[in-house]
This record gives sequence, C-alpha cells and structure tokens, in this order.
Amino acid sequence: MPLVEVTLVQGRPAETIRALISNVTEAVVASVGSPKESVRVIVREIPPTHWAAGDVTIEERGPRS
Repeated sequence: MPLVEVTLVQGRPAETIRALISNVTEAVVASVGSPKESVRVIVREIPPTHWAAGDVTIEERGPRS
C-alpha cells in the first residue's frame, strides 16, 4: 500500500488540493502499478508563519507569486 505525503504552505483552494490528490494517485498507479484503491495520499498544510528557511518565515518573505 503506497503512502505519499505532500507538505504545502497553507492557502490553496480545496479544488486545487483535490486535484493534487487525484494527480498524485494516478502517478503512483502508473509508476508502480498499485491498485488505485490501495494508494494513500496525505496532504499537510503548514501555516506560512510555521515554515522558515534561513530564519525567515514564508510569511515574512511576502506574497507568493
């Protein structure tokens, strides 16, 4: 049973996350031949204040383009 975890910064529409889940599932099915029903996808959304690189949070970096 393949398990894929995706971590993103919070803020995308639910439809975008749903499309991501479908596309990741299909990629796993095509890549490793697992039955679709056995593929698990976990999407973790992290607030931009809780994700940093070089001591600068994503929120502090400003708007995403």
